[in-house]
Amino acid sequence: MLWIFRALTMRRTSFILLVLAVFFAASLGVPSAHAVRTRGRVSSPEHLRTSHNKKQPAEPKFKARSKSRSAVARLRSVVLMRYRRARPRVETEAAGSEFVNQPPAVEDVSLPTTRMVMPLPLRGSYESLVRQNEKTEDDGLERIEDDDDLADRIARKMLVPVPVSAALNINGNLPENRRYCRPWTASFLSDLARAHATEFHHPLEVSSAVRTVAYQKQLMKVNGNATAAEGDVASPHLTGASIDIAKQGLTRQEIGWMRAWLLPLETAGKIDVEEEFRQSCFHITVYKSYAPPKPARKPATQAAAAPAKAGRSGL
Repeated sequence: MLWIFRALTMRRTSFILLVLAVFFAASLGVPSAHAVRTRGRVSSPEHLRTSHNKKQPAEPKFKARSKSRSAVARLRSVVLMRYRRARPRVETEAAGSEFVNQPPAVEDVSLPTTRMVMPLPLRGSYESLVRQNEKTEDDGLERIEDDDDLADRIARKMLVPVPVSAALNINGNLPENRRYCRPWTASFLSDLARAHATEFHHPLEVSSAVRTVAYQKQLMKVNGNATAAEGDVASPHLTGASIDIAKQGLTRQEIGWMRAWLLPLETAGKIDVEEEFRQSCFHITVYKSYAPPKPARKPATQAAAAPAKAGRSGL
């Protein structure tokens, strides 16, 4: 048993010595044979004895980080250089009266942002409907009773066709005899459609124009929101002075533009606007003052007689 004890003691001692040798070698910075092979060097005894005197290279991750930082710095310098070249040079006053060209200081560039302020809806009211009836009465307009009365006013040119054009359409479901309005209402429609087409390059649509009392009574039976056909708050469509502009198909920007275009005319007393949401339209009543009457022309006989009198007086 003694020889077994001695063998174990010698093995333990050898193991301790081996651990101490490895620890000592690591403290001196001697690379292993595997590390030497990965660096492409020959693992010779001379190299193992002298490698601890050489400076170890930096870790790869630090190399990658330094390379990325230098790349960003180079890119920034290129961008700034191009920015300086792109900007025009300005002349600054130097000593005396001479001017020298100097590159401007680089400033932070920010894109301007604009936000369109949406005008408030032009909502109608009971007072507005009363005012429309009073003003159309002051303009001498009567309510059109039925289709015969409507045809008579069209024949006498008291009503004119809605001015359909490339800038203004009319709803195809509207009957032919109800595609008429007052002359000043037609002038208003032409102005509105032209201004809208210039801004948005597509037409507006008229969804309703003149109506008769008989038709309005029928409409009241099927549409609970229809205005009365008689009384102080009857529908202004019965006089032919009102039209409806459809909101369907208009963008938010177009609706805001319409509100901004109509509001000054309403403030000036030229029109009254009720923006309807259930029927989705702009109900607009146009007053005769929108298009003032043209000055009366002198008769041809008077115009020819005036120069003759002037000629005789000069003799």
